[in-house]
Amino acid sequence: MTGSRKHQGTIVAFLVVAALLLLALATGACGRGEASDAETPIRVVLIPADGGTASGTLADYRPLFDTLSRSTGMRFELTITQSYGAAVEGICNGVADLAFVGPATYLQARDRGCAQLLAVGIKNGQPRYYAAFFVRSDAPLRGLADLAGKRVAFGDINSTSSFLMPVAMLMEARLDPARDLSAVRLTGSHPNSLNALLQGQVDAAALSLDSYDRALRAGVPGAEKLRVLARSEAMPYPPFIVSTRLPAARREILREGFSRLAQDAAITQGRITGYGGGAIEGYATHFSDAPFDSMARRIARVTPALKAALLERAAQQ
Repeated sequence: MTGSRKHQGTIVAFLVVAALLLLALATGACGRGEASDAETPIRVVLIPADGGTASGTLADYRPLFDTLSRSTGMRFELTITQSYGAAVEGICNGVADLAFVGPATYLQARDRGCAQLLAVGIKNGQPRYYAAFFVRSDAPLRGLADLAGKRVAFGDINSTSSFLMPVAMLMEARLDPARDLSAVRLTGSHPNSLNALLQGQVDAAALSLDSYDRALRAGVPGAEKLRVLARSEAMPYPPFIVSTRLPAARREILREGFSRLAQDAAITQGRITGYGGGAIEGYATHFSDAPFDSMARRIARVTPALKAALLERAAQQ
């Protein structure tokens, strides 16, 4: 009996040691997992709607993420996508952690529960930008009503400033964009719409003021001979949005990093730019959704049926 008890005691002691060893290994694995998670780069998706090219967009935003990397210790992998829809899917399908999108694109991701607002750029002291219709300076057009029977270019069908808001503006001017325009061009981007106007392919083009300013800075021939026919009300500046899948602690580090950009020398020296490559003064990281919701109510009249009708008109050209 004594030997048996000793043997049983040895087995119990072995099992205890084994359990403690397994617990230590599990704890170590968890620790390594956390460290690995901290070293995992933040996957960023950017849309080249401002400059029209992937290289131009990377040049615009690389300094920003280099600065964030220094201040947060995070690494960032930048990817360029060619559509607003692809950016939303990247966030919602777990392919991207952070994205720079248009205001309406943010609402699409938010309403799917995929993303939260992270940071909104400040330009000229305000977190806002504008959509506009441009025409040639010598065009005999004085208001939106004069676009009846005219050829008009729009950008991407999911773009806030080159499609959704301009179409809503036409409707507020009592025009039916699908019926009252003689031709509808869907060019896919702001620069393409501007180019269609410069080449005389359309009578007016819808794009953001930031994109037009970029064309002026780049010396695009003929851009200086255009004028604004109508400008929208202020819209929330295109935001950075963050995936709800990203751990809350990492989201908070990102938020703090964006909030500190206003004090960074890279901002004051003009090395950090925003939408359209224009100078930016910092980022608001505690920005209310209210301006986005207000804008959403205004563009709600651009229904799926109207989008389909405009796509059909564009296909007829």
